Amino acid sequence: MTAAPEAPEGGAMRILVVDDVEDNVEILNARLSSRGYQVITAMNGPQALERVDEQPPHLILLDVMMPGMDGHEVARRIKANGALPFIPIILVTALTETEDVVQGLESGADDYISKPYNFNELEARMRAMLRVKRLQDELDLKNRELEDANIRLKKLSITDGLTELFNHRHVHELLHDEFERARRTEEPLAVAMIDLDKFKSVNDTHGHPTGDVILYETARILRETAREIDMVGRYGGEEFIVILPNTDEEEAAKFAERVRAAVEEHVYRDGPVIVRMTTSCGVAAAAGGVASSPEELLKLADEALYQAKHGGRNRVVRATQSGDVQAESEAAAAPPA
Repeated sequence: MTAAPEAPEGGAMRILVVDDVEDNVEILNARLSSRGYQVITAMNGPQALERVDEQPPHLILLDVMMPGMDGHEVARRIKANGALPFIPIILVTALTETEDVVQGLESGADDYISKPYNFNELEARMRAMLRVKRLQDELDLKNRELEDANIRLKKLSITDGLTELFNHRHVHELLHDEFERARRTEEPLAVAMIDLDKFKSVNDTHGHPTGDVILYETARILRETAREIDMVGRYGGEEFIVILPNTDEEEAAKFAERVRAAVEEHVYRDGPVIVRMTTSCGVAAAAGGVASSPEELLKLADEALYQAKHGGRNRVVRATQSGDVQAESEAAAAPPA
C-alpha cells in the first residue's frame, strides 16, 4: 500500500472532497482514509467554500457538475482569495471535450481527471499536485523571509542604532520631502532642534554607558511627546531634531517647551548612577517665505538653538526671537558703564 506523503506540519494531508453525490463522497472518503489522508467532505459549492475558510486543505478534489454553484465557480473563488495559501485543485469531471477542460483550467484548477477514473491514476495526480504544493509553500516561506529581511535592512538603513530614531541621513530626506509638500500645499512646517545640556561632562564623569542610557531615554521622551505625524531623529551626538508638519513657530515652541519640561523632570538611572538633565531647544518655521530651502530652515533652528545655549541653557528659543536673546545675553555679559 502506498502511504500518503507527509504533511508540512507532520500530520496527515487534508483532502477536501467536493461532490453532490453522496456515494461518490463515501467511496473517496473510504479509499483516501485507508491511504492515510485526512478527508474533509462537502456536498455543494457554498459548503466547500466554508470548509476552505475554516481550515484550508492541502488539496481539493472538486466535482464540476453540481447544482447551483458549479466546480468552476468554486475554483475561481478559492483562487481569487488572496488570504489563502496555494491549494491545488483537481477537477473531477464527466466532461471530456477540449473546451470543457480549458474552461476548468482557466477557472483556476491545477489539474483534472475524467470520470470514470482509475483510483491509482487519481492518487498519482494527487501526489504530483501535493509535491507542487510543498514546493510552492517552501517558495512562499522563502519569499516571506526575504521580505522580512528586506524590511529589517530598510529599517536599519534609516534608523539610529542606539536611540531607534531616524538617523541623520534619513531625517534630511524626510525634511526635504516635507518642505516640498508644505510649499505645494502652503501649509506650515516647523523644525525643533533639541540638545542635551552639558552632556559631555556626564560622559566624562559617569562613562559612555550612562550616556547611552540618557540618549535612549531622551529619545523615548521625544517619541512620547511627539504626534504620530511628527518625525523624530537623532541629528548627531546628543542633538535631536523633530520635523513638525502643519505646525507654525508658536506651536513648535510649545512642543519644545513640553520636551524641555519633561527632560528636566525626568530622573535618569543607570544602576546606582542617578543623573538629572536639561535641554536647550531652537525652533524655526518655514512660514511666509522666511526659509527658502530645507537647509535654511535647519540653519534658522540651529541658530536659535545656539542662542538658547548662549542665553543660559535649559530654555526654548524661537528663530524670530534669537536676535533679541543674543542682545540680552550680550548686555548681561557687558561690564557696567
